[in-house]
Order: sequence, then structure tokens, then C-alpha cells
Amino acid sequence: MNANRPYVDKTHPEVYKALAQTATASRKAARAAGLDDGLIEIINMRVSQINGCRTCLSIHAPAARKAGIDQLKLDVLPSWREAEIFDDTEKSALLIAETLTILDKSADRDEIAAEAGQHLSTEQISAVEWTVTLINAFNRISIASNHPVVGAKAV
Repeated sequence: MNANRPYVDKTHPEVYKALAQTATASRKAARAAGLDDGLIEIINMRVSQINGCRTCLSIHAPAARKAGIDQLKLDVLPSWREAEIFDDTEKSALLIAETLTILDKSADRDEIAAEAGQHLSTEQISAVEWTVTLINAFNRISIASNHPVVGAKAV
């Protein structure tokens, strides 16, 4: 057998389309729960940074700026815990994002939800968790497919 590395989204477009529709529904639910596009994009950025997904970073950094996120906030995003420029809602969402991306079996999900619940409603926690779950899926699709940086010129 002489198989090539596939673009999984192109090889099975119906599966990718279903995932994209799920992402659209997730964003709609997040907005209905009171989360703005800027926060959603910060979550997408942080998860993509952790996963090392160059394609998703090249998509979500411009989307974050378009949603009104200041460049400084994007620059220091990996150190959000120490950076005083993130508000409590952002910190709560980023805590969920990191702990759902880097799975630690010793992590107490109830404790994490309780901590986040000081600044997010149950609906918002659920919306953040859906956002994290889906960007992790998109990261893995892009990494598996070896998708390029969006908008990059060959060097």
C-alpha cells in the first residue's frame, strides 16, 4: 500500500462539515450565555498555543484582534496567570481551557468548576468547555493534516 498523508478535512468533508456546524452552534451558545467573541478567541488562541497548532494560531490571532483583543494581551497570553491585564472572567475561562487541554488525572474537575464558577455561570462554563473541546479537535485536524500557516508565503 502506498498511502499519502491526507488532509482529513478534504478526504472526509462530510465529517469536517459536521464539526464546523457544531462549532457554529457552540459559538451561538457561547454568545447566548454572555461570552463575547474576544473571549472565545482568547480561548482558541491559548489552546492552540498549548497544542502547537500553527494553522489555528494563524486564524485565531487575527480573529482575536478583529474582536477587539489588544495585541499586548495576545503577546502575554502564555503567562496569563501572572499578567495583571486579564480580568477574572478571562482567567476563569483560561483555567478551564488549560485544564481541559492538558489532561491531568489528578485534577479535580469539580474544584476547577467551582473556582471558575466564582466568575462564570454554569451556562458560561459549559460554553467555555464546548469551545475548548472543539478547538482541540480543530487543532488535531490541522496537525494531522499538516495544514500550513494561513496567509503565509513560502520562504
